[in-house]
Amino acid sequence: MFFKLAWRNIWRNKRRSLITMASVFFAVLMACTSMSLINGINDNMVRNVVSFYTGYVQVHQKGYWDEQTMDNTFENNDKLQAQLKTMPHITGMVPRLESFSLASTETFTKGVMVIGTEAEAEDKLTGLKKKLIEGQYLQNDKPGALVAEGLAKYLKLKVNDTIVLIGQGYHGSNAAGKYPVAGIVLFGSRELNNRTVYLPLHQAQILFDADNRLTSLALIIDEPKLAEQVATGAGKILGKDYEVMDWQEMLPELKQQLDGDIASKALQRDLLYMIVGFGILGTVLMMIAERTHEFGILIAVGMKKWKLAFTVILETIFISLLGAFSGLVAVIPIMYYLHINPIRVTGKMAEMYNNFGMEPLIVSSIDPLIFLKETFIVFCIALVISIYPLWGIMRLDAVKAMRS
Repeated sequence: MFFKLAWRNIWRNKRRSLITMASVFFAVLMACTSMSLINGINDNMVRNVVSFYTGYVQVHQKGYWDEQTMDNTFENNDKLQAQLKTMPHITGMVPRLESFSLASTETFTKGVMVIGTEAEAEDKLTGLKKKLIEGQYLQNDKPGALVAEGLAKYLKLKVNDTIVLIGQGYHGSNAAGKYPVAGIVLFGSRELNNRTVYLPLHQAQILFDADNRLTSLALIIDEPKLAEQVATGAGKILGKDYEVMDWQEMLPELKQQLDGDIASKALQRDLLYMIVGFGILGTVLMMIAERTHEFGILIAVGMKKWKLAFTVILETIFISLLGAFSGLVAVIPIMYYLHINPIRVTGKMAEMYNNFGMEPLIVSSIDPLIFLKETFIVFCIALVISIYPLWGIMRLDAVKAMRS
């Protein structure tokens, strides 16, 4: 009887009920949109920065990260890769040999980072082939270098020109070689764009006299959010001779930036909840004020106050559920569209994104937990506010209410 009575009361005054539902509807819409965009932008930033180079998880020789020299390389053996392939969520590996060298042409020289890698595996992890703007992509069995666009401009290099690399190899040996420029790649990150040279892995091993040795093994995983879990599991399997690091350990400055961003966004979200709460409270106050006379008559004819209060609470629950559900149904298609078709930023804002090594995109997240969590929070706010009518009804004087 109470449920039926509450449901009928909602539609006795459709205008009033629809206004209250609308307050909950827009609260869910704003909360879900805000958090979806915040999480989407943060996820895109991590994906951009990590996929430019490091990957989500890397394996190194113990001590390499603190002292990145050729002497801290490890042997690339089948047993090591076989152990990693047994782990869930690891879908591939990118073996790399990295070191710093002096790059020169006839008239210019510059310090560069030389990365020896397997061409196809590297493309799966970082999408390196898509960054090619001139020439051809790396071929594992053919000498040739990919030169970053900024570095190519500085050294006055074009496709098919020759670049000379001079450095120090494994165990202090001399490293020197010259390579034709197979192609030029453009990075969003200014730092990578001004100092990066890619070689086929075997050519880099010959250059640095480091036969079959690697500085890192970047792991390709199917679920980026499980990077820490994968790193912990791989560390246990490989033992103490290796260090396995996820992106948060390799890029602590990015992690700090995200934590600070999340903290500031949490404050904004709390302010949004306050606005939402006051908005819903305003509509509830309006509803109580309009129905004071009605409540007085019901109490005067013998209806118990607790029964009346329970009925009003049920009304509030029904209205909140309808408003929250309709808000959820409305926001999901919008956020899904922005996830598939992100907004491309232009002008100075785009330059700022590029300086941080990020694609200039505003993209939303479609993680179901975001929508369920925000909808539940708004619904709980509405339920807490429904305590006010309960308190008002229990203190109501029937005679004064009927005179109002």
